[in-house]
Amino acid sequence: MTVLAHEIMTPSIKAVPQSWTMERLARFLTDNEITGSPVTDEHGDIVGIATLKDITEFRWNANRNDNDARLTPEEEQEARRLRMAIFEEMGKVPVEVRDIMTPSILSVDEQTPVRDIADIMMREHLHRIFVTKDKKITGIITTYDMLKLISDKELTSRCA
Repeated sequence: MTVLAHEIMTPSIKAVPQSWTMERLARFLTDNEITGSPVTDEHGDIVGIATLKDITEFRWNANRNDNDARLTPEEEQEARRLRMAIFEEMGKVPVEVRDIMTPSILSVDEQTPVRDIADIMMREHLHRIFVTKDKKITGIITTYDMLKLISDKELTSRCA
């Protein structure tokens, strides 16, 4: 007997509006002890996903120093000065979730076998995937949910 998506999914989804600031998103993720959240538009439709990784990558890209570039010491100093000036100006205008989110949404149907979900998550390097029924999102499966398959003896025996 195969274990299906609806049996291990988390039905409550904590989504965030795309208009939230990056700082508010970071606080929300931390407060809820989660690493990512679906992003909704003004109509409540899910338009993407935002994660701690997105926040980190945005900050890293704003501060990184391209070691690959062959610049003179003067050019390096000027490039660093310009990068800092741009980052300082960006700090005056709040970065919104829509600016850092991943706009693509991967999902599986509630009747999808978890073995297929594991294959998708591994192939696409995902830590979470949405679950749908009649094209409407009904839940989310995270790597934590997939661990239930190992810790729950009944589910483990059904997967074997």
